[in-house]
Amino acid sequence: MLEQLKKAVFEANLELVKHGLVILTWGNVSGLDRKSGLMVIKPSGVDYEKMTPKDMVVVDLDGKVVEGSKRPSSDTPSHIELYKAFPSIGGITHTHSMNAAAFAQACIGIPCLGTTHADHFAGPVPSTRFLTPEEVEAGYELNTGLVIVEKFKELDYQTTPGVLVAGHGPFCWGKDSHDSVKNSIILERIAEMALKTISLNPNIKELPTHISEKHFQRKHGKDAYYGQKGD
Repeated sequence: MLEQLKKAVFEANLELVKHGLVILTWGNVSGLDRKSGLMVIKPSGVDYEKMTPKDMVVVDLDGKVVEGSKRPSSDTPSHIELYKAFPSIGGITHTHSMNAAAFAQACIGIPCLGTTHADHFAGPVPSTRFLTPEEVEAGYELNTGLVIVEKFKELDYQTTPGVLVAGHGPFCWGKDSHDSVKNSIILERIAEMALKTISLNPNIKELPTHISEKHFQRKHGKDAYYGQKGD
């Protein structure tokens, strides 16, 4: 099972390059085996073109390296805090993708302006607050995870599978590593659409609730009818 997870996480990291979500070494994907409590994550600062499945690092939920010769991603503590707080997720993706990062740097959430957004996120994609000087000093990456968790005290992480960390960039999650990458692709696309929409009409209002809720529910609600049975 662990070897399969390492392969899946490796492949998910390469998807970030394929879909233009990362350049250089900016980004990481992890996957969690809930049964063993072990997380697999990209090694820190390793070029995607040179990376292999054997380079993936296995850590426990205390952050201790269990397997691997390289240092895990510096964002490992952030991932761990999300896995602890969000019990149904099995994968996390963090990028600095252009359009989503622009919203994060502007410290504003991505408003739901159209049905493409509403198909995948139940409402705006939220932005966190800035970390305090004390939080940065005491454990920057750990507190990055905690500030996300704090934001989701008032939101449902299952219907809003992503967030913008103020001044930083997006984190997304899903049922596994590939699902978290898919949500990152969607987040970047709706961020791009929102930026273009706002540039065309700075006074645009959010999509009416009766339309946004219809689109989300027809794909994700108890009576969903989008797609095929068994998918």
